Amino acid sequence: MFKKILVAMDMSDIGEKVFDEALALAMVYQGSLLLVHVLSSEENNSPLPIPPDLSQLYPAQGNDLTLEMWRQQWEVFEQEGRETLIRRTQKATQQGLDVNYRQISGSPGRTICKIAQEEAINLIVVGHRGLSGLEELLMGSVSNYVFHHAPCSVLIVNGKS
Repeated sequence: MFKKILVAMDMSDIGEKVFDEALALAMVYQGSLLLVHVLSSEENNSPLPIPPDLSQLYPAQGNDLTLEMWRQQWEVFEQEGRETLIRRTQKATQQGLDVNYRQISGSPGRTICKIAQEEAINLIVVGHRGLSGLEELLMGSVSNYVFHHAPCSVLIVNGKS
């Protein structure tokens, strides 16, 4: 039934919960896992997005320094994501599962749905932070986008429970 499971992860506390749910399903259905972390400024703890030309915001000296600091922050963010993916891959492998991972930059919802289509995924497991109203409107909702655009079944793991 669920032979190919895409696990849409971020580095928040709910990311671990999403992984655990997907791991349990993969063990029951003898399925494979594809762990996906989309590098995006929408994720909590990510470096803030910046325009390519900082001179418009910071015309004074120091533009190069500001850009370099941002690059360093982004590299740390990427490395932390990669380390989390590797750690979770090892955990799934120890359970005897076939598991791969990808870390890619992009719009989280669109990227998750695109990968699911390309890889003929049967199930996407994604978290929901529990935002509502204005917060959800301003922050966006990856789980809502995935639910409405996915080419397969979607399991939404609630972060508030």
